[in-house]
Amino acid sequence: MISRIDLRGDALPEGSALRDLLPRADFDVSAALEKVRPICEAVHHRGDAALIDYAEKFDGVRLDQVRVPAAALARALEELDLAVRAALEESIRRARIVHREQRRTTHTTQVVPGGSVTEKWVPVDRVGLYAPGGRSVYPSSVIMNVVPAQEAGVESIALASPAQAEFGGLPHPTILAACALLGIDEVYAAGGATAVAMFAYGTESCAPAHMVMGPGNIWVAAAKRYFAGRIGIDAEAGPTEIAILADETADPAHVASDLISQAEHDPLAAAVLVTDSVALADAVEKELAPQVAATKHIEDRIAPALAGRQSAIVLVDGVDAGLRVVNAYGAEHLEIQTADAAAVADRVTNAGAIFIGPWSPVSLGDYAAGSNHVLPTGGCACHSSGLSVQSFLRGIHIVDYSRDALAEVAHHVVTLAEAEDLPAHGAAIKARFDWKVPSK
Repeated sequence: MISRIDLRGDALPEGSALRDLLPRADFDVSAALEKVRPICEAVHHRGDAALIDYAEKFDGVRLDQVRVPAAALARALEELDLAVRAALEESIRRARIVHREQRRTTHTTQVVPGGSVTEKWVPVDRVGLYAPGGRSVYPSSVIMNVVPAQEAGVESIALASPAQAEFGGLPHPTILAACALLGIDEVYAAGGATAVAMFAYGTESCAPAHMVMGPGNIWVAAAKRYFAGRIGIDAEAGPTEIAILADETADPAHVASDLISQAEHDPLAAAVLVTDSVALADAVEKELAPQVAATKHIEDRIAPALAGRQSAIVLVDGVDAGLRVVNAYGAEHLEIQTADAAAVADRVTNAGAIFIGPWSPVSLGDYAAGSNHVLPTGGCACHSSGLSVQSFLRGIHIVDYSRDALAEVAHHVVTLAEAEDLPAHGAAIKARFDWKVPSK
């Protein structure tokens, strides 16, 4: 059901050589890019008409309009199961607690008497957020996108999710209900690359956005790459990943259930256990079979995900070696189920989010920990962060120098300008002092 990679005995290689030994899904965004290019340009030139045609082609439903009517949002919330509503409200409450603390404040640094640099943080004016559809419905992704944007102070927030034939061309009603709970009334029935193109170019119904954020499939990732530079993006999200660093103290039933929990997302989902305990590896394998058999989505998601090249049990010589492996892997979700898990977690440098101990499973972070579940995948945790309030903010430096403060440093500015063969830069300083630079 799941393969093994034995890294015991020999010294672990460094850098990319170690990464190359670890399991990873095939996810060729470059190839997908050529397929989304004509789709994006059709939206550019034909606007809403292209969105409607592609909804019919990809989602099997002919839309009357792309924007979701306000009445549909209100109806979805009114008809929402009360237990689901309570769970969504609690998820929103906890996410707000965490993300509100991420707000940045204006700070002024006095560099010299009369000379200061202030950094102020300004939210982007308008963002387009994406909530995936397809195999599952993700109201939790609505929360994870919207809450940090709202807490950052973004004034214009639009959200897109694929049209669903089952619901008359509207996005899934639970998606709409989550939008209504969050006060988002600009919602579009658009999926995949068409949604990204709609936000990038704008259409008759939808004004263009400055940023497009949110998880999605390979077509969303390819469209983000296509528009990078024209719009801001969070990341090219790939298939979801879980890595678990565990020793003999871990409960194999917990470990197996957590691996399965991510495998049920997608047949390309990655489930990786890194352990120095052969006994634990054996016990986890024994747990997988009955737990998989007792759940849903076996043949189309879980079984191929666990059996795929992206999933494995990796055997190592000790927790220190395991740390090197998980830091090289850079998992989207990393669980630490070892003795003294908090201390081990403190030594992790590359992960989208870290879950400490047996009572902090990834599923908690997906819904109600308060953390954000829009995280870097495909090893991108070595250079990128998950979605946060900071994702929607821009830092602007404000320079304020007096005459005396400029005079004090003017000769250095002129010297550096001349060293770079940019004499006009120096002349702009000299002009303020009757072409005579004060000497020091």
